[in-house]
Amino acid sequence: MYLIRNVRLLMVGALLLFGLLGCQSLGDTTASRPLMGTGDLGLIVERATGSVLVINTTRHELLGRVEGLGDLSHASVVYSRDGRFGYVFGRDGGLSKVDLLTRTLAGRVVQSGNSIGGAISQDGRYVAVSNYEPGGVKVFDSNTLELEVEVPAVYVGEDGGPARSKTVGLVDAPGNRFVFSLFDANQIWTLDMAEDTPQIVRLEAGDAPYDALITPDGRYYIAGLFGEDGLSMLDLWHSGQGVTEILPGYGKGEQRLPVYKMPHLEGWAVADGRAFFPAVGHHQVLVANTEDWSLSDRIDVQGQPVFVMASPDNRQIWVSFAHPRNDVIQVIDSQTLEVIKTLEPGKAVLHMEYTPRGEEVWVSARDSNRVTVYNTRTLEPVAELEAEKPSGIFFTSRAHTLGL
Repeated sequence: MYLIRNVRLLMVGALLLFGLLGCQSLGDTTASRPLMGTGDLGLIVERATGSVLVINTTRHELLGRVEGLGDLSHASVVYSRDGRFGYVFGRDGGLSKVDLLTRTLAGRVVQSGNSIGGAISQDGRYVAVSNYEPGGVKVFDSNTLELEVEVPAVYVGEDGGPARSKTVGLVDAPGNRFVFSLFDANQIWTLDMAEDTPQIVRLEAGDAPYDALITPDGRYYIAGLFGEDGLSMLDLWHSGQGVTEILPGYGKGEQRLPVYKMPHLEGWAVADGRAFFPAVGHHQVLVANTEDWSLSDRIDVQGQPVFVMASPDNRQIWVSFAHPRNDVIQVIDSQTLEVIKTLEPGKAVLHMEYTPRGEEVWVSARDSNRVTVYNTRTLEPVAELEAEKPSGIFFTSRAHTLGL
């Protein structure tokens, strides 16, 4: 069977122990902490030290450091509905629960050998983790971190026997569903957690889906394809119609450049009826019409784009880049489709995050050991924070956004 409920129970004592460990106060003590909400808090991943910084976006302030989170070389974060807890997905298969208010590690489980991100369900009850080794998805109770469901990514291999695929592009979807892609099997699966018995739907997709996104309205799941120029799209309102291909052959007849880092589609941009995608193997941002998903334009940029992100007001598109030209950010005007400014936040820019209403963007520069905060109106830096090899930046506003 592909579904196994309550396979593993975690020891309550271990969870209590984790709540007492892993906190470095940075000069703060529990007694001195003022009461605060969580709406302007967030986490910055320090990838080399297995730690995260708890930050306040309003005050540009580091509140504390939480340690003991394992391998964070490719880490992401989702949040509980109230924004108090961040669930950190580490590359070593670790799922860590961080309490932003007490700045402590509230729980941790190593659930696989190699994982690549996760998601939290629409109702906040379940946290799902996408795994490379062994291939598949595991779903945990968000409160206790007890295993609820295991979904091995089993498919028919080239020799006709069973094989396991790496799973990628895991997102949450309306209806308490999770959607993810199977890189080796060329498939997209949906996992419905709304009923007592979870249901899986398996659909054929394009060649080697490597990452995916869900549109802000939760309707379309779009997987980027490493094996071909194009994307696979699933209309979740009409999933019985199967997966369709969009932007086919966008690089046909062109010389494909080396890919030093795969683009991240989860940070894609939708603005003014258009979608902005990073092109794989090309120094371009692609523009598609969201009415029929046809390719409408291409924007030349200075390198291979990794993140292509729209500001909350949809007026700007911020683009980061892969090695070796990864020390800059380019800002695109969504109306004119022109690059209006090139910024230099530091060496090895890895991630960007807008504040909830978009007045600022926080940018991490790993090899400069700093995070720079930019004003989105003036495009000038307004603050800098020190961090140890910072990478992902995740604000609690994500708690109220589908697919993040």
